[in-house]
Amino acid sequence: MEVLTINEIKTQYPDEWVLVGNPKMDSEELRILSGFPALHSKDKKEVCYLGAELVKKFDTYMIVFTGEPRAARRLTGIFNRVVK
Repeated sequence: MEVLTINEIKTQYPDEWVLVGNPKMDSEELRILSGFPALHSKDKKEVCYLGAELVKKFDTYMIVFTGEPRAARRLTGIFNRVVK
């Protein structure tokens, strides 16, 4: 496995969830600088389930999304009736 910077990870795996092993963090801003991209997928659940065994190889790990965050969902249904 090869250590990649976060920009390289974002370039290689655009709009995907990536399991990053042994991430190097910026202590001031708490951002990932680099790490081992161990697993990637468009489906977050797939990364979580398949990555459960892979994380044993690392001291620390993190799952990151390489795309733009989605807008927050609006609460509907029973929540609208309770709030009003």
